[in-house]
Amino acid sequence: MSEKRSFDPSPTIAQELNLPLSGVRAVAKLLDESATVPFIARYRKEMTGSLDEVQIRAIEERRGYLTDLEKRRDTVLESIESQGKLTEELKKSILECTTKTALEDLYLPYKPKRRTRAMIAKERGLEPLADLLASQTMDGDPLSAAEAYINAEKEVPDAEAALAGARDILAERMAEDAEVRATCRKHLMETGEVQTEVLEDKKEERTKFEQYYDYNEPLAGIPSHRFLAIRRGEREGVLKVKLTCESEPMVRAILGKFNHQAASPFAEQVDQAARDSYQRLLLPSVETDVRLDLKTRSDEEAVKVFAENLRSILLAAPLGGRSVLGIDPGIRTGCKCVVVDSTGKFLAHDTIYPDRHKQAAEQTVLSFLVKYKPFAIAIGNGTAGRETEQFVRRLLKETNQQNVVVVSVNESGASVYSASDLAREEFPELDVSIRGSISIARRLQDPLAELVKIDPQSIGVGQYQHDVLQTLLHRKLDEVVESCVNFVGVELNTASAPLLSHVSGIGPTLAKKIIKHRDKNGAFRSRNDLRKVSGLGPKTFEQAAGFLRIATSENPLDNSAVHPERYDLVERMAEDLGVAMQELVGNEKLAGSIQLQPYVGDGVGLPTLQDILDELKKPGRDPRESFEPPKFRDDVMELTDVQPGMELEGIVTNVTQFGAFVDIGVHQDGLVHISELADHYVKDPHDVVKSGDKLTVRVLDVDVERKRISLSARKESEGFRGKRQPAPSGSGQAPRHDGGFSGPKRSKGGFGGGPKGQGAKAKKEEAELTYNPFAKLKR
Repeated sequence: MSEKRSFDPSPTIAQELNLPLSGVRAVAKLLDESATVPFIARYRKEMTGSLDEVQIRAIEERRGYLTDLEKRRDTVLESIESQGKLTEELKKSILECTTKTALEDLYLPYKPKRRTRAMIAKERGLEPLADLLASQTMDGDPLSAAEAYINAEKEVPDAEAALAGARDILAERMAEDAEVRATCRKHLMETGEVQTEVLEDKKEERTKFEQYYDYNEPLAGIPSHRFLAIRRGEREGVLKVKLTCESEPMVRAILGKFNHQAASPFAEQVDQAARDSYQRLLLPSVETDVRLDLKTRSDEEAVKVFAENLRSILLAAPLGGRSVLGIDPGIRTGCKCVVVDSTGKFLAHDTIYPDRHKQAAEQTVLSFLVKYKPFAIAIGNGTAGRETEQFVRRLLKETNQQNVVVVSVNESGASVYSASDLAREEFPELDVSIRGSISIARRLQDPLAELVKIDPQSIGVGQYQHDVLQTLLHRKLDEVVESCVNFVGVELNTASAPLLSHVSGIGPTLAKKIIKHRDKNGAFRSRNDLRKVSGLGPKTFEQAAGFLRIATSENPLDNSAVHPERYDLVERMAEDLGVAMQELVGNEKLAGSIQLQPYVGDGVGLPTLQDILDELKKPGRDPRESFEPPKFRDDVMELTDVQPGMELEGIVTNVTQFGAFVDIGVHQDGLVHISELADHYVKDPHDVVKSGDKLTVRVLDVDVERKRISLSARKESEGFRGKRQPAPSGSGQAPRHDGGFSGPKRSKGGFGGGPKGQGAKAKKEEAELTYNPFAKLKR
C-alpha cells in the first residue's frame, strides 16, 4: 500500500460543528493527554476559547467517529489493493467518503462474500454475455448471442439459461453500485412507509401492541418511541413488520444509471435485470440499512430523553445538612423507620404498623421526634406512601409539631441499592428494608450523593431503555453523572466511594484508595493532602483538585471551585488590595472591587479570571436550586378520588417524546400529552417541562379500570395556567443550568396555533396516547 497518510479530523469537525479550529485542536490535544471533559470545560477555557461541555462532548464523539472511519478506510484500501483492483478513480472516491455507509457501499463489490448466483454465472463463463447486454448495442439478437455460451458441462443447457445467468451478473453489478444504493436508500427513507400487522396466532390476544395490529406510517416522520415500540412488538413475536415504497421510480433510476437504451434489442434483458436487482438484492439490503439507520436515530433520541431526565433528577434541590427521619412505607411488613444525622450517618431504626397498631406507631414516631429532633420526614412514594404521609401529618398536627417538613420522596431504585454489594458493605448488620429507608432519607438530604450509588437505569426515568444500544446508553448516562458530580463539587471528607469515583480523573479504584487513606489517617486537612494518597499522581491531582471541597481547611480556597494552580494568583489579588487572602475569600464587596485586566497573562485570561472572581464572592456555593417541599391535596389520595375538572399540583416524574408523566399523589402517574403541555405548539416536551418540575394540572379524564389519568397543563380559562416551578429533591429535579450543562433551551413565547398535527383533529387522533404510549395515530 502507498505511504501512510496524515490524518487530522479537526478541520472537518470545526466545519461541521461550526466551531473555531483552534478550539477543536486544543480539545483534541487535551483529550489525548487524558483530560476529562469537565476539567477542560472549567479550567482550560483560554485554550479552547471557552467551549462548553456540550460542545466538547460533540467534538469528542465526532472525533471518535472520524477516527474509526479512517481506520476502516485504511482497511478497505489495503484489501482492494491486495486484490489488484484499486484504480486511481476508486481510491479517490474512497478517500472522499465522509460516512461509514458510503465507504461500505464502495467496498461492497470487492468484499469477500458467500457464493452468489452472479458468481456461479461468472464461473460458467457468462460475464462476456453480461457485458454485451450492458452495452445495449443496436445490432444483434439476445438469443442468438446467447447460443455461443451454451455448454452442458458448465450447466448452461440453452440460450435462455445463458441469458438468465448474464442477467444475474448484471443484477449484482446494479445492486453493488454505490450511487444506486445511496439513491435507493434515500428513496426508501423519504417516500417509504412502515407497515405492521399482527401475526395470525396472536390475532385474538390482547397485548400492549394492539394499536399496531394494522398500522402504517411514513418512515420520514415516525417518532423514535413508535419505531422502538414497533420493533419490540416484532421481536416479541406479536407483529409482522415491513418497509414498503414504490418500486418503479427506483427501477427507472437504476436503468438511468446504466444508460438504458430503449431502442436496443438488448433493452428488455437489461430491464429484467434491473427489476430483479431491485426486488431480490437491493430492496432487502437497503431495507436492512434503513432499519439500522432508524434504530440508530431512535436509540439516540431515547438516550437523549433518558439523559435529560437523569440530569434533572441528579441536580435536584437538596435539603442539605439537616437530620431526617426516613420512612419506607409498607402494609403487611410495616413501615421501616430510620433516623440519619445531618451528615447522613445512620442513628436508629424501628418498624411501625399505623393500620394495625396505630397508638404504638404514634409513640414510636414521637420518640424519634423527641430524641433526634429531625428537621424533615422523608416518606417513600411507593405502596401505602400516601396513607403513611397522612398518618404522619395528622400526628404532627395533633402534637403541634407542624414545623417538621414532610416530603414524599421518589423511591425508584432504593430497593436496588439496598440489595447491592455497596449497601451490604455500608450496613452489613442491617436488614435490606432498613437500608432502603436509609437511602430514602439520604436521597432527601442530597439526591446526587445518594443516586450515584444506583445504576441510572434503575431510577425509572428512561424511555425504552432496554431496547436501545446498551453501550450507547451506558456511555451517555456515565457522561451525565460525571457532568453533574463535577458541576456541583464533592466534599472530600464525607463523600462515598461511588460519589468520588465520578470526580474528574479519579475513578472507582482510586476512590477506594482515597476512602482507605481517610479512614486510616483521618480527615483531609487540605487539598494538598490528596498527594499523599497512594497512586494519586500529579496528573490526577490536576484533574480532580478543583472539583473537591474541604470545608474545614485552613485555606478557604480549598472549599471553593478555584483550582490550586491559581492560588498564587488569588494571593496576588489579596496583596494588591492590602488584605489577607482569608479576608478576601467570601467578601463580595472586596472581590467586586478587583479589576481583572491587570491579571491577564501566563495562560490566564478573562474567562478564568471571571470564574475566580465569582468564587471569591460566594465560595463553595451549591449551584442547585433551593429546597421547596411539594404539596398534594389531602382529599385526593386514591385513583377513585380523582375527578375530571380538578386542578391539582403534581410533580413531573418522567418526560418522553409524547408528553410528561405527573405524580398527583394517588400511586398512579397521569399523562400530560404533548398537545396538552402548553398553550402554544410544543415540538419537544423538554422545551417546556422536565422531570421534577412542580406543575399545576387539570384532570381531563380518569379510567379507573385501566388505571389511566389524562391531564392538561393548558390554560382552561383566564384563571387557570400551568405553572412551572423548581421542584424539591424528594421526587424530582432542579431546573436546568447554563454554561454547557444545560439541555435544549426552552421556548420563549408561543408560535400562534402551531403547525397542523397538534390542532383539534390531531388531538382527537392522538387521544389514545394519553392512555397508551403505544397507541397509533392512523390505521
